Amino acid sequence: MVELGLCRGSAAYRRAVWALVIAGFATFSTLYSVQPLMPVFSQVFALGAFGASLTLSATTSVLAVTLFVAGLLSGALPRKPVMAGSVLASACLSVASALAPSWPVLIMIRALDGVALGGVPALAIAYLSEEVCARDLGSATGLYIAGTAIGGMGGRVIAGVIADLADWRVALATLGVIGLMAAVGFLLLLPASHNFEPQSGLGMRGHLAPIGRHLRHPNLPFLFIWGLVSMGVFVSVYNYASYRLEAPPFDVGQSGVAAIYIVYILGVLAATGGGRIADWIGRWRVLAGGWVLMCLGVGIMSYPLLGTIIAGMALITIGFFAAHATASGWVGQLADTGRGHAAGLYLLAYYFGSSAVGSAVGLAWSAGCWFGVTLATSLLLVIGGVVIVRLCLGKGRQTMNLGS
Repeated sequence: MVELGLCRGSAAYRRAVWALVIAGFATFSTLYSVQPLMPVFSQVFALGAFGASLTLSATTSVLAVTLFVAGLLSGALPRKPVMAGSVLASACLSVASALAPSWPVLIMIRALDGVALGGVPALAIAYLSEEVCARDLGSATGLYIAGTAIGGMGGRVIAGVIADLADWRVALATLGVIGLMAAVGFLLLLPASHNFEPQSGLGMRGHLAPIGRHLRHPNLPFLFIWGLVSMGVFVSVYNYASYRLEAPPFDVGQSGVAAIYIVYILGVLAATGGGRIADWIGRWRVLAGGWVLMCLGVGIMSYPLLGTIIAGMALITIGFFAAHATASGWVGQLADTGRGHAAGLYLLAYYFGSSAVGSAVGLAWSAGCWFGVTLATSLLLVIGGVVIVRLCLGKGRQTMNLGS
């Protein structure tokens, strides 16, 4: 039987995958480009770590709400036009942020970017599931996710290096230009939707009912909490490691910090491998293993040696991505109905961890430098450990297939 849809080996399949890889790269490079620039913002605008972290938190907090709302409306949103508009608008806002005349204006532009960025992650998986044939959907999805992860790394590295060679405005403008080229490439490459059928939106009750069921589920709320605390640890380490590395005794420049962010590529491998290993040994074991790696990473980063800091970031990156890929997949498995709503709740908690928790840990840095960050992230990991124990040993154990 011939499968319908875009199948691997066809030119249309390659165009679709490359288009979404490009869009994922552009979207997440813009999102995380400000992370290595936070010490620069502190110097230029006379800010503490908390204030500088708002360049990322303002974006991720708005993005969290945007993704949740877009998830609810995804059945009625045309795929290609919305995603193309998302990449284009984000690129323009990146250029605008480079021209921001003041700190409040920069934060406002970054918040608007949270709206613009939501289109690609909200609809990319939906497009693939509708247009790609079933036997090749997994590989296509994996390539798209790899593009987002490489974009997160690339945005950090490009911004850090260019800021060191020129300044932060040139760095953000460069990523905006890359985004504009990505938008053109996306429009030229992505095949039009053939299997998308617009659906009329559900009423408010139609949305509230599945959300209420998910929040009353014996296990799903704990996965939402895990997404919040694990992302909080991960983004906090990346936010404030640059402050530590650029200060004595390390005195690592912007380019050096950007080079260290290459450990992010380990997350691409961990996300892919974690999902496969979870199929063999069970999701809760991979989740627990990721938590252990993150605990080890936070622990060894407390030693004031460049090698231990890099090793700790690597362990945290591997542990986080393996656990995140497992937890997000587990959400879809446990949600018998309303999977879009369940995924939306998980992403809402996930990006709330990036925004609120990521900025709050900046206060810990201001109060106690890296010791304060270690205490704050350790507390978050204790909460994460309790969540894992609850998932493994709680009353919901009877409903989980621990070997799948």
